[in-house]
Amino acid sequence: MTHPYRQDFFVSWEELHRDTRILCQALLDQQTDWHGIVAITRGGLIPAAIVARELDIRLVDTVCVVSYAGREGREQTDEVRVLKQVSGDGTGLLLIDDLVDTGQTASVIRTMLPKAFFATVYAKPDGRSQVDLCVREVTQDTWIRFPWDMALDFAVPLVERVRQK
Repeated sequence: MTHPYRQDFFVSWEELHRDTRILCQALLDQQTDWHGIVAITRGGLIPAAIVARELDIRLVDTVCVVSYAGREGREQTDEVRVLKQVSGDGTGLLLIDDLVDTGQTASVIRTMLPKAFFATVYAKPDGRSQVDLCVREVTQDTWIRFPWDMALDFAVPLVERVRQK
């Protein structure tokens, strides 16, 4: 299966931190007293840590799922495999993820924790309705390149690329 992504959106550590803090401010504006955070692994781990700090929430748990495969993790699988759940119906819990894409994973987690408040840093149109709050929306055909998936490397000057042709 080929992936449907036509463009890349590169997110630096600074941008992720800034966008997650914007999410935190929006969460504070909700004026809800959450007693815990559930990070959706793996992408939600880092945003959840930032949210936990900014909202002074000490109880942090995880829901562990697998919904992407392939060399770069760009192939969405037909089913969401739940590796670890949390108990309860989500009352008083804040679900945090980096991104909602097609909404497939979010739908499974919503079924598990229907009373939780679901917030993501980024959202695509197909999955946006599955979350209560997001900071930034991108087009469905955009692949978000998060900082934990990238490495700094030497960039060949453009003139060198032209000379190689």
